[in-house]
Amino acid sequence: MSFELRDHTADVAVAAEGESLGETFAAVADGLAAAMCDEVPAGGEQYPVGVHSEGKESLLFDYLDDLIYQRDIEHVLPVDNACEVFFKRGKWVLRGSFRGVPLDRVSAREVKAVTYSDMRVERTADGYEAYVVLDV
Repeated sequence: MSFELRDHTADVAVAAEGESLGETFAAVADGLAAAMCDEVPAGGEQYPVGVHSEGKESLLFDYLDDLIYQRDIEHVLPVDNACEVFFKRGKWVLRGSFRGVPLDRVSAREVKAVTYSDMRVERTADGYEAYVVLDV
């Protein structure tokens, strides 16, 4: 599982890969955290996360959007993301968790939103790849 931050005009993009959809989505979420903060201190509480959607891309969008929402509501930076993704009863489902580092303990940059611009989730020979542009 890995991610890479890439410049994207006035925004920032995250390219990630993993052996499973869950690993790939968690890597994108770790990229989201890296776009907001260079160094993450230890500590913080575990938070659950769960979303469902009609498609893989919309599930990834909703997952990242929920992490940004949790950042704003709980005043924490979601890091050490872990999740599983599966298809059940006609919907894609994500269940996972993250460690929430209090924002007052980090120097964080603002990521305003996730975008659908150039978003993709693709199966590869080794697992999955995802690409997401973040509005900064």
